[in-house]
Amino acid sequence: MAEIQDNTNSLEDLNDILKARREKLAKLCEMDKNPYHSVRFDINTYSTYVLTEFEKYEGQNISIAGRLMSKRIMGKAGFAHIQDSKGQIQIYARSNELGEENYTEFTSFDIGDIIGVKGIVFKTNKGEISVKAIELSLLAKALQPLPEKWHGLRDMDLRYRHRHLDLIMNTDVKRKFELRSKIISHIRRYLDDLGYLEVETPVLQGTPGGAAAKPFITHHNTLDIGMYLRIATELHLKRLIIGGFDKVYELGRIFRNEGMSVKHNPEFTTVEIYKAYADYTDIMDLVEDLIVKVSESVLGTCFLEYQGEKLDLSRGWTRMTMIEAVFKYTGVDFSCITTDEDAREAAKKAGVTVKAGTSWGNTLNEVFEQTVESNLKQPTFIMDYPVSVSPLAKKIPKDSRLTYRFELFIMGREIANAFSELNDPIDQKERFIEQSRQRQAGDEEAHMMDEEFVYALEAGMPPTGGIGIGIDRLVMLLTNAYSIKDVILFPTMKPLVRN
Repeated sequence: MAEIQDNTNSLEDLNDILKARREKLAKLCEMDKNPYHSVRFDINTYSTYVLTEFEKYEGQNISIAGRLMSKRIMGKAGFAHIQDSKGQIQIYARSNELGEENYTEFTSFDIGDIIGVKGIVFKTNKGEISVKAIELSLLAKALQPLPEKWHGLRDMDLRYRHRHLDLIMNTDVKRKFELRSKIISHIRRYLDDLGYLEVETPVLQGTPGGAAAKPFITHHNTLDIGMYLRIATELHLKRLIIGGFDKVYELGRIFRNEGMSVKHNPEFTTVEIYKAYADYTDIMDLVEDLIVKVSESVLGTCFLEYQGEKLDLSRGWTRMTMIEAVFKYTGVDFSCITTDEDAREAAKKAGVTVKAGTSWGNTLNEVFEQTVESNLKQPTFIMDYPVSVSPLAKKIPKDSRLTYRFELFIMGREIANAFSELNDPIDQKERFIEQSRQRQAGDEEAHMMDEEFVYALEAGMPPTGGIGIGIDRLVMLLTNAYSIKDVILFPTMKPLVRN
């Protein structure tokens, strides 16, 4: 009768399983066969290569290694499946091929154990490509059982907490992270080919800046000063433009002490790109071309599906100003509104309530966020943001209430934020002073005064276009992931309360 490995959720049975596995390990150690003493195993191919190129491998001796995922023992013969980094393949083991001792060891292997296999590639009578084992080695003992295949690791919270199990049991999850790596690699290649220089700027900063966000606070013991984890890379990258680099970018982690949701994680990844002698229209062209080419290169198409909705990333993305977008979706024309009070009244008619004293620009932005953003499914550039919410962007001369700033929205989510960068040190300092007033009034996300950056601007920064792209949200779109946690290997999680 076949022996089928079975995992159970019973606590009593689980304890028995844990005990049995440790007893097996102890016995192996007594026999001087501690599997953890294995230091290497020579592999010469992977499961997927054998399966897809069978004619090349048939009858050949191969050496592969991976995790034992199933096992069936039928007397003096048995079948198993091992999973390596590329996929799974069946193993056929017979006592007369392996020898009685090695075969007996095979029968004692547990699901989840890491094993090495040397054998001959063949096809069974049922047509399954397999490896006839000549030698089997236990390379690492799994003391914890894997989740049962059909009823195991489905709870999303547990999957995020135990990502190693999620990757073992769910091949589609592993595929997402492989795609993430390819997306990042293609972004780098795209920028490198255009002559951009990849750089690194400080993660620990004395003054956090470049975004409206609350920072994480830490302390440097030797200097005895408070420091912050960066909330953006913008201000240091612009100092490099001032220093004479015309095209720079940084791809790395950002930290913001904010809430968590399907589109927010306190630790996330961005790429920020800066080009001297360019404006925000040049940057629009750049980001559109970048995303199109990455999609084509990684996925082979620009026509995708995201959470049941069709998404067309092909060129020719919509461009409209924030005022135009608000008028389109609410009928309110902020270009005809001149006072803060009238703006608040117009917002109220559009179904948006703002606080007393809210300015024209903040009101326009609030109406946009509440009534427009969710409608922007296909790629859309929203341009010309109010200066009150854009302290690092250059003003538009014909209407100083607005700036040369755009954000890219896809499927109702902000994917990128860009400016024609403010390079007037006097204007920049005045805006920092205004932001400082807002911080003193209780806005923890308002910018701090950054004297070092203002000093750098005084040396002269050329007209510059810059952008920050949310890598995690872009990967979500390209891999059809619902939550940002699905594309971050180890997302931030609330600690479990243990008794």
